[in-house]
Amino acid sequence: MESNSHEGPLTLGVDCGGGGIKATVLDAGSFQIAPALREPVPYPLPPKKLISLVEGMAKKLPQADRITMGMPGMIRHGVVIHTPHYICRSGPRTKTVPELIDMWKEFNMQGALTEKFGIPSLVLNDAEVAASGIVTGQGLEFFMTLGTGLGTALVDNGILAPHLEMSHAPMRWGLTFDDVLGEHERRRLGDSAWSRRVLRAVELLFPVFRWDTLYIGGGNSSRIVPTVRAKLPEANFVSNAAGMSSGVRAWSLSGR
Repeated sequence: MESNSHEGPLTLGVDCGGGGIKATVLDAGSFQIAPALREPVPYPLPPKKLISLVEGMAKKLPQADRITMGMPGMIRHGVVIHTPHYICRSGPRTKTVPELIDMWKEFNMQGALTEKFGIPSLVLNDAEVAASGIVTGQGLEFFMTLGTGLGTALVDNGILAPHLEMSHAPMRWGLTFDDVLGEHERRRLGDSAWSRRVLRAVELLFPVFRWDTLYIGGGNSSRIVPTVRAKLPEANFVSNAAGMSSGVRAWSLSGR
């Protein structure tokens, strides 16, 4: 499918999660020019299999001029330093596969996408991409996503700060933020008890960052119960669609 009636450049926005890969094409104003597509993550997932999946989705969408991909984990200059889910045999929190760990370590996803599609590519942590379309560019803005685990991004006066994997920092009982706040714990505890953990996480993180503005997004942000939301009056709750729709603005916030 092709479209010439929208202002360019057109951006293929790809949001890679632990359970699904979503993609759409955005015009220069960040408006979707085609319905969003979603494919379940086919575990086990080596890098080339993810690229092939994205290629298949792209063929069903209008031709894009560039690609923005958000991925879970530590992504530095488009290179995968560590990704937590795609090194697992059957999905998040299942047994890791040594061969997958080796395949993903130091994999230049940004370069691989550019080579495969022949267009410029930008690969960032998924929370950073989502934050790009939400922040105002004023002051220190902290963005946290709640889904398979915890994602975070920090933006200082409109510039993305170097990524920190706060999800892997200890939160309580020797467990990480991912361990305590992930979807597996929400299902086990129920929304009310899990929501109180989210509140505690905010209380623990604020002294570290002292943000001016807090945003909470991700698929599970809607699960936070009203009694806990009332205790977070400073938080701005945002749509889970930000991971794809932010693919345009991510280029300017990352200095590209």
